[in-house]
Amino acid sequence: MTETRIGYSTSQIALHWIIAALVLFQLFFGESMTTVVDAAEDGAAVSSADQALGSAHYWIGISTLALVLIRLLMRVVSGAPEPAESGPGWMRIAARGSHGLFYLLLLLTPIVGLLAFYIGDPWGDIHSLNKPVFVVLISVHAVAALFHQYWLRDGTLKRMLSPGR
Repeated sequence: MTETRIGYSTSQIALHWIIAALVLFQLFFGESMTTVVDAAEDGAAVSSADQALGSAHYWIGISTLALVLIRLLMRVVSGAPEPAESGPGWMRIAARGSHGLFYLLLLLTPIVGLLAFYIGDPWGDIHSLNKPVFVVLISVHAVAALFHQYWLRDGTLKRMLSPGR
């Protein structure tokens, strides 16, 4: 008899939260990279704080890309639990679509950022457009998780907080 997974593995959960923390760092401190690039184009000096944050933005972007690739590989190898059966069908479709968009953004944003860094515009402008998309998607994701936890009470949030088999 085959066991059905009810939650994610410890590694999948850890990667989820590490990637989330890295993305939030990028959203809050990513403007320093713009400051550094603009200063370099203008031949102007940049503060040591902006230089450090710009460098961090670069390396955290590369780290995020690597961790997302690992997470996708783990998903292919280990799978993922079935979505909760509560709620209307459109919610499962929306969840699948939003997760797909997350993975797409998590892969393309660092790649486009690298293109922006090494090639320049229009890649920098395209890279910047992803920030508001991430903000909206993260907000919807968080509200949906809380809705599942406190309204539907279907255990969806628990699956990203504690490992299941």
